[in-house]
Amino acid sequence: MNKVNVLGVNFDNKTLNQFQNEFIGRLNEHKSTFIVTANPEIVMSANENPEFMKILTSDADYITADGIGVVKAAKMLKTPLPERVTGYDLFTWLMKVANERNLRVYLIGAKPAVIHAVQEKIARDYPEIQLVGAEDGYFKDDLDLVALRIERTQPDLVFAALGSPRQEKLLAILRKNLLPAVMMGVGGSFDVFSGVVKRAPKFYQEAHLEWFYRLVKNPWRFKRMLVLPKFVNDVRKSRKEQK
Repeated sequence: MNKVNVLGVNFDNKTLNQFQNEFIGRLNEHKSTFIVTANPEIVMSANENPEFMKILTSDADYITADGIGVVKAAKMLKTPLPERVTGYDLFTWLMKVANERNLRVYLIGAKPAVIHAVQEKIARDYPEIQLVGAEDGYFKDDLDLVALRIERTQPDLVFAALGSPRQEKLLAILRKNLLPAVMMGVGGSFDVFSGVVKRAPKFYQEAHLEWFYRLVKNPWRFKRMLVLPKFVNDVRKSRKEQK
């Protein structure tokens, strides 16, 4: 089974290593590639937003299970996924690839201080990357104009940290324009990559409790977490309908 459907979103049934091999192949061939890393929040958002669901079902080339909730949901639906594949892990791996290959990278999103910190880290730790663009997410331009601005720099990799579905809307435009780059929405990855926000310690990652660590550190996220019980309930309903 190549795809696993969780509440209308088709996840690619691949391991991290399989994704990496495919993305290297597409980089080598300069194929326009749009990657979505989806957690339960994104799945629920897509179910409430037809335009967003259309992007996921029609425009995305790959959708990874970025969230243990998605992996558990797939298991509940008797169509298990092999493992969780996070956007952050893919992002940091692709940045290493970019450094090894002297690739052209465009970054867009996050706060001005964060994107500045990311630029400093790249200059220090990834000196072989050609950073052809780095802008914060507080632009007021139309997304089509932003897409044109990105296209002019001829990047090999584009990472958008604008939050969903805004980042996916921008990347879908680039994908429709057939930009020959690997493109991915990375949510809050710039914050962690820059060191402005600390990633959950290994214990929390391995216990699949990163969400709990983030909640403790940022209590304001509680409202966002309320979508999780609804996600579980909808998956249970979906399982009953299958029976």
